[in-house]
Amino acid sequence: MTPTFAIAGKLNREYLLPPTGTPLLDTPGGNLLYAAAGLAVWDSSIGLIARVNEDYPHEWLGELEHRGFDIRGIRIHPELGQADLRSFIAYTDKNERSHSSAVSHFARRQLTFPKALLGYQSPDETHKNLRDTDPLAPAALDVPKTIRDVRYIHICPFDFTSQSQMVNLFGSGSNQTVTLDPDPLYMKPRFWRDLRIVLQGVTAFLPSEDEMRSLFWGETNDLWDMARRISDHGPRIVVIKRGALGQYVYKADTDQRFEIPAYSSRVADPTGAGDAFCGGFLAGMQRTNDPIVAVTYGSVSASLKIEGSGPFYPLGVMPGLAEARLNALQEMAREI
Repeated sequence: MTPTFAIAGKLNREYLLPPTGTPLLDTPGGNLLYAAAGLAVWDSSIGLIARVNEDYPHEWLGELEHRGFDIRGIRIHPELGQADLRSFIAYTDKNERSHSSAVSHFARRQLTFPKALLGYQSPDETHKNLRDTDPLAPAALDVPKTIRDVRYIHICPFDFTSQSQMVNLFGSGSNQTVTLDPDPLYMKPRFWRDLRIVLQGVTAFLPSEDEMRSLFWGETNDLWDMARRISDHGPRIVVIKRGALGQYVYKADTDQRFEIPAYSSRVADPTGAGDAFCGGFLAGMQRTNDPIVAVTYGSVSASLKIEGSGPFYPLGVMPGLAEARLNALQEMAREI
């Protein structure tokens, strides 16, 4: 059967030191899983698109299938044996993601450094060619035919070339809704010309506020002006994710601007909140075709995610909680 949704993203072996609580060492992670769980709060008929090597535990794939996900789009490439699936995430005292070395974080918390992290190096953002292809990013050629006709697709952050190919694969369909969360590495003024071409196949563009300001650095400080410039090149919806401040939504067809507050919840671990939001937003678009309502779906998914660690934390909350939060948020959206 063809799933209702498809999500393309990355899978990791995650080593996570959350702001509070127990460390998660060598557990399933990656933006694909955080987005999928945010969507699965509402609907688990999801085709997952990713590529891994033989180092990815096969039992983890079985667990995804057990949760009801369609894993035919996860391709195992033995030739990627040297690619590093590990991801290390830690936070400062202010709940901000830290860029300090893994060794220093384990020492500060008086924890034994795991042997599995020996030799780990965080991706070097400063010397990376923005046109390089990440071997572990999902490739359009890997997408099975059973998923290519899915009507609702979300593309998580990964390298620009691979994202472009994925948009070209799905964005040409007149009846397909494609949402794109850009990778922060290419949200820079010098990449604007390239991005404009890709945006033609995107229904909804979902950057963070920091990414938008980086893209238009030196051009404008007005977020609404930025949103209009984006929409001029294709997307009829621009959602600017602003963390605890909520979201700005621009509807190009009616030139309307909306502000939706974040649902106020306890912050235990912000990892993957933006991805969970995107998954929830896609669910809302499928259910209502109303971007304002869809943003409230995304906000609820993000609010559930930040209350605990691991991508699937939102799926273990009390039944009815998501719907209750949804009803509360929909009363709070306002047009500007």
